[in-house]
Amino acid sequence: MHLRDLTQFLHELEQNNNRAWFVMNKPRYDILRAEFLELVTELIAGIVKFDPAMAGCNPKKALFRINRDLRFRPGGDPYKTTFSAAMTASGLKKPSEGGGPFYYFQLNAHGELFSAGGEYMPPASRLREIRQHIVADPKGLNAILKDKGLQTVFGGLQEEDKLVRPPKGFDAGEPHIEQLKLKSFVVRKRIGTGKIIGPDLPALILADFKAAQPLVKWLRAAGTGSD
Repeated sequence: MHLRDLTQFLHELEQNNNRAWFVMNKPRYDILRAEFLELVTELIAGIVKFDPAMAGCNPKKALFRINRDLRFRPGGDPYKTTFSAAMTASGLKKPSEGGGPFYYFQLNAHGELFSAGGEYMPPASRLREIRQHIVADPKGLNAILKDKGLQTVFGGLQEEDKLVRPPKGFDAGEPHIEQLKLKSFVVRKRIGTGKIIGPDLPALILADFKAAQPLVKWLRAAGTGSD
């Protein structure tokens, strides 16, 4: 992956976010998109070594489109200024489609790498499954929260959009009441890619994903009755 070329393209797109510019520069985009697909394919092969359940993940389906959905944002920028992918065992990306826990990363116009793992804003039925899993397997969640690799790399679960009160149907005295209040179960980190050369990128991302694997595996068990 030619990071400098990708960052330059996304930076120019950020300054010229319109269809005319994109059409003129689509040959550049096509080359970068093909390189990005190769990177995602390599990453999936690497993930499978520590998470065999990912063997069926389709790299092409893991990639997000660069076009924005403007149906609910008329007048907005038509293109995203990131290249991103979400890899799941189900092969589905969107929470609304039942994608399940993911390994996610993106590269942006400012030369930053963003990596993450877990489930972001799952629908109500899935969120209830995860919360029930917390109650049924407190020891398992406790192991996740204390996992050295996860804590070192990510620093713990994100707490954005956390409920103020316990969710309906769950008692305030539950051992993991603070985690029950979460709407997402995600770990994430962001670093600048300025000093990263292309060959280093897959190993760097895979190290993050491996650190996130205990959370992904634990979430995958929610609703299945297995651990």
